[in-house]
Amino acid sequence: MSEGYAIELYFDPALENQVLKAWNVVARRQISTHLIEIESRPHITLFSSPFIDPLKLENIVKSFASKQDPLPLSFGSIGSLPNDNNVLFLAPTPTLPLLQFHFQLCDAMKREGIEIGEEYRPDSWIPYCPVAEEVPKNRMAEAFTVLRDLKLPVTGYAMDIGLVEYSPVRELFSFVLGSSSVES
Repeated sequence: MSEGYAIELYFDPALENQVLKAWNVVARRQISTHLIEIESRPHITLFSSPFIDPLKLENIVKSFASKQDPLPLSFGSIGSLPNDNNVLFLAPTPTLPLLQFHFQLCDAMKREGIEIGEEYRPDSWIPYCPVAEEVPKNRMAEAFTVLRDLKLPVTGYAMDIGLVEYSPVRELFSFVLGSSSVES
């Protein structure tokens, strides 16, 4: 049974590999292997909902992606969210193009009658790329220390946008930014 759906922003291969290095460092230390276990892919979540019509979203996302260019990204800091998932993440610099990209996607979805939850509304969305989830509380400091050893910033481009069902993560579709062809 699906826990929900998420629209995710994916990276160019070099940036994806930099994030995977962080995942592997945390996994080798046996701090957290959750993202690897659920078969996730390095990403920034743009929207998530427990209930959504994937076919309706596919048309919205396909049209949206075709009008976008690859988006420059720079992950310059690490952080954590104040919730029970004990997530550690790389934070992208919140550039105007990244924030506009997210705003335009939300606007396109709202025009089609899709409700945007509080967490993903443009005025409250926190962009981040998870590198560890479900980190035991007593290992958070160690995980931060391990991640601080990464050579930041890591830079690259967001190249694709897709919809996944979780958990485990299963990609339903993805589109290359600036293209109208399906990548799946």
